[in-house]
Amino acid sequence: MWVIRISMDQKGSKIRQLLTFVVKIVLVITSFIILGSIDNIGEKKYLLHPIVGLNYFLVPSIVFSITRLTIISFYNARHANRTVRGNFVLGINRLTAVLNFIFVVIAIMIAFGIKPIEFLTSLTIVAMAIAVILRDYITNMISGLFIMFSEQLSVGDRIKVGDHKGRIVDITFAHIELQNEEDDIVMIPNNLVFTNSMVNLSAHRSNLFTVRFELPIAMATNLLDLENEIRSLLINHPNLDPNSSIDLNINEVGKDYVRYKIELHATSSSNYLHKQIENEILKQILLMETLRTKAS
Repeated sequence: MWVIRISMDQKGSKIRQLLTFVVKIVLVITSFIILGSIDNIGEKKYLLHPIVGLNYFLVPSIVFSITRLTIISFYNARHANRTVRGNFVLGINRLTAVLNFIFVVIAIMIAFGIKPIEFLTSLTIVAMAIAVILRDYITNMISGLFIMFSEQLSVGDRIKVGDHKGRIVDITFAHIELQNEEDDIVMIPNNLVFTNSMVNLSAHRSNLFTVRFELPIAMATNLLDLENEIRSLLINHPNLDPNSSIDLNINEVGKDYVRYKIELHATSSSNYLHKQIENEILKQILLMETLRTKAS
């Protein structure tokens, strides 16, 4: 159902984009017809500026749409036979949105009879002050562009930035949206990716994974007995490599706890599968210790 819903959403998005493109074409044609039918421009200036302003947005927007579609089509065709980890398509879409926004602002100025170049020239000092105030956002935006057009990160990757770890849900010009293990959405500013140590946990997927758990020191059992019980649970597990060893190690001994670690080799690099096996092990350990406590 989830796969079907995604495909339906993608199909609906393509239909909306096509309808938007057709509407833009119709509006451009209509505006040119209106301009051609005006005999005396001087008497109808109230129509001239809004229509010209509309064209200043629609014509570049149509060109951007055609260029975006052409570039993405060539890119997908070129990489059809190999896996691509980059965010090239995401970057093109975001960049197109920014260019469209810029031309919307220009179109609004023209619609109100304001000349954009003269307006920007007269606001040079103000623009510099705004640039200083919005310095962090501008650097975040530039960092976001670098991330989008690089192959270091991709939507769906599991990463660790500083103290935050989770799966990338979206990459914007301001931040990276991470969904952590508690299903909370964490906003990581793009600058942190370049100023902090970052680990891409999905870049080099491995069948090896580690299960860690902790037991109160009063419940901590003999290492060999606990290892044998875990081995009996996993020895014929269908999702574990039968040729790999199952070794339990003590990771840390505290005042009132003992932390254990066990390294396993799964049959695939799926993080979901690793998490599923880990849950099975932890449930079995919890059950064993509960029965042991009742027996004592």
